[in-house]
Amino acid sequence: MNSSPILPSDTELAAAYLQLAVTLGLVVLCGILNRRYRRQYFSLWALAWAVYSLRLVAIITFLITGVQASLFWHQVATGWTAVAFLGAAFVFAQRAAWRPVYGVLVLFPVVWSFIGIYLLDDFVLAAVPMILFLSVTTAAAGWAFFRYHRLVNSPAARFLALTLFLWALHHLDYPLLRAQGAWNPWGYYLDIAFSIVVGLGIVFLVLEDLDQGLTNLTALSGELQGGLGRKESTAEAMLRRALSMRGVHGSALWITTEGNGHFVQGAGVAALWPFEGAPEPARRAAEQVRHERVPSVKRWNERHEKQFEHAYTAALPVFGEEDVIGAIVVVGEARDPFTVLDNRFLLAFGHQVGVALANEELSRDLIKRTEELERLQARMIHQHEEERARIWRELHDETAQVLAALNLQLGVIAERSDEASAPALDRAKTLLGEGIGSIRSVTRNLRPVALDDLGLIPAMRALARDFHQPATLDVDFEAPSPAPSLSSEAESAVYRAMQEGLSNAVRHGARSRVSVTLSCTESHAILTVEDDGPGFSEDIAVRLRSGGGLAGIRERVAVLGGELKMENRNENGAVVSVQLPLQNGNEE
Repeated sequence: MNSSPILPSDTELAAAYLQLAVTLGLVVLCGILNRRYRRQYFSLWALAWAVYSLRLVAIITFLITGVQASLFWHQVATGWTAVAFLGAAFVFAQRAAWRPVYGVLVLFPVVWSFIGIYLLDDFVLAAVPMILFLSVTTAAAGWAFFRYHRLVNSPAARFLALTLFLWALHHLDYPLLRAQGAWNPWGYYLDIAFSIVVGLGIVFLVLEDLDQGLTNLTALSGELQGGLGRKESTAEAMLRRALSMRGVHGSALWITTEGNGHFVQGAGVAALWPFEGAPEPARRAAEQVRHERVPSVKRWNERHEKQFEHAYTAALPVFGEEDVIGAIVVVGEARDPFTVLDNRFLLAFGHQVGVALANEELSRDLIKRTEELERLQARMIHQHEEERARIWRELHDETAQVLAALNLQLGVIAERSDEASAPALDRAKTLLGEGIGSIRSVTRNLRPVALDDLGLIPAMRALARDFHQPATLDVDFEAPSPAPSLSSEAESAVYRAMQEGLSNAVRHGARSRVSVTLSCTESHAILTVEDDGPGFSEDIAVRLRSGGGLAGIRERVAVLGGELKMENRNENGAVVSVQLPLQNGNEE
């Protein structure tokens, strides 16, 4: 079976059709990316590949028909492809905006192709300037990506820059080799390879931005979870973290109050904005996202902004419950500091920042209210102590003295009375003695006289002797010498805690021994009351924690900056411990 030979034109057409199919696939890819992420450079890449497809249609038409008009439009599409690639590169790398002067680049392919093909009627003369134009613009696009790589260390941009540089060199062989048929069909195959590699570079850029954006948002979100336990505020931590984003030199938080916005925190080059005022581009960016409610990135290259040192200003709205309450503003050299392709993630992060700031404000209010309550509690305890002291003085200095005098008078009366009155007087003196003893017991509970007269350690030792019962309960007491440096309120709290701890040990089951220890660390005094009983049962522990003497001791100790703990020790005894800060360190 004889087969017809494959003509060179057939081979070239097959390669051209293959290149057209690959290029249309890249048009679809960039179109999908543009629809998904709504970025201008994706639409420009799609346009560039579409024009490149028209260029291939024109050359295919010329190969089939030989019509000169097809050659003209091939030349025009070649130049427009170069302009579209250059525009996509500069919009991606630098957020370049359209300027009227760029119209010269668009008109050049049309004008020169018309002159070369129709007026000069010289294909080589028409092709050489256009191929040089294509090579130069392709190399310029590569330079844009390479410069972007140098600014932000982008491996994907470096890969794309290298590919475009090599493709620019490959374009130069067209008038010398391919136009003479020397590279057919291998020139097409090389163009196909370069097209595929450029498409891969675009995908790599997308993946890199997605990865970097996720990394940035994860890092920033992590700073929102720190809470008030750290030294810096949520805003300070978040702005400090923002400085680690690619190409960022400064970050600041802009907050609105009563309709007016102002910067309240700053980091990096923006550290002084809250005090010295922010530059106009930063204020304008914050106001813009406040009204538009979407993230914004601006390139400030107008003449009146030349004094602004940073090329890009990005702003992210911060949302409250109902409206935008502020913005995160960053400045630097990267065209997209957040590198988050999907604005929905940025908007979600803006809501997260608003919630974190609101929670921090609530936490500050709670701490403030707690401090106010602690001050109020301290004042109430102080007033309570003053009232106890007043009652103690009245009972000790007045009532007890009156009763003592009355007891003396009863003794005088008993000496002068007859025998019939003696039993009644003796009964009266007994009751009066019991009353005096009761008053003394009350005054001792109201204010420990031993603490005032003897000092903390002797008073505690005397208290241990009072509870000591030789036949049934042995109370051991250990304390450092000299006594720890405590305020009078803290000494009173230690004494009361020991008193209450011994009382609970007696009431709730100490078998034979209670150990009381006062010790010191470098910063605290620690009182421990430990018995050998069965320990606190569940209901007793709940009752002691919620009310009674130990609950009052806990409040008193907390006001002084200390802590009270209750625990059972291996089901073999209960332990009550109190820890209070020393006044001037450990003086042992």
